[in-house]
Amino acid sequence: VFTEEDKYGLYSNLLFKYFLAEGVVCGHDLFVASAKEHPDNILKELPAPLLDDAHRSELGEEATAAKSEDFQDAMKIAWRYQNLPKMGANPPTSTKFGHYYDVSKTMSPDLFKSIKWHGFYLPEELPLQPKKKVCNMNNAYARLLQSIQRIIYQEGFDGCDPQKKQKNILRIGLQSLGSMLWGDDICSSETPEDSHSFTKFLYVLRGLLRKSLSACIITVPAHLIQNKAIMERVTNLSDVVVGLESFIGSEKETNPLYKDYHGLVHVHQIPRLNSLICDVSDTKDLAFRLKRKLFTIERLHLPPDLSDTVSRTSKQDLADSAKLLSSGCGAMAMGKNHLDF
Repeated sequence: VFTEEDKYGLYSNLLFKYFLAEGVVCGHDLFVASAKEHPDNILKELPAPLLDDAHRSELGEEATAAKSEDFQDAMKIAWRYQNLPKMGANPPTSTKFGHYYDVSKTMSPDLFKSIKWHGFYLPEELPLQPKKKVCNMNNAYARLLQSIQRIIYQEGFDGCDPQKKQKNILRIGLQSLGSMLWGDDICSSETPEDSHSFTKFLYVLRGLLRKSLSACIITVPAHLIQNKAIMERVTNLSDVVVGLESFIGSEKETNPLYKDYHGLVHVHQIPRLNSLICDVSDTKDLAFRLKRKLFTIERLHLPPDLSDTVSRTSKQDLADSAKLLSSGCGAMAMGKNHLDF
């Protein structure tokens, strides 16, 4: 999964921690790599899971609040909008996919006792010697690949080599790749000298993931990369590409059209498994908001009544953003409920 970071990296970092937290709850092994934050500190800030009774009670509180909002909105919606499909406030009770997490609390250290995790902190990994390229790749990426490859082969995640012990899954989290902290210059110039280092790293990593029992999430400050050709190559090398556009510091933060949301979700690419084209969802306009305890991705709804205070430019911005949003994920097309974490 390739995630384009929002401008200040707040919400992309939250998704990054959700991915790791799900691995802890499921009993998967973890590999966490970062150049700006120590993996120990990242794991200490993982959100706490909502399990059993706590899960039902917390979601019940959120559902009650959502129902009151829906009732107020229903009083304003014109009769011709009543028959349109509406996102439910509660996740389906018949089937459960994944777990839910409370962003206001951190995960208990007792949950880490049952799993195995490995950390890669770049300032501690790089030796005190001049930087050199290995196979047309900078030293930071080369050391990171060596560490991932060593964990895959030594810990029994190699799919090509039959393992005697019980099989497990390795979850790999790579934070803020492509930034200057990794010794990369694709964010500092429109014509970077080391433009092939990052794409070659992704190409080799893709090969490692294909033949191993592992899944990987990568966050990249895409808004700082001026060379669009690099982003196109990175997209082609990824299975899932999702971009987060935060409203913090932009005009949309005070726009009445987006008053219920904190940002937009752009799904640029989803996997094409055993097919020539990817699954096309009927949900293309997605937005996210951070509730009191839950991070929610929902279908973007137009307000029921666009008053005269909303300028024509604001309306046009919403229409343009809807056109720019790509196809939504396949899971959204299977139900009428929004996606909670």
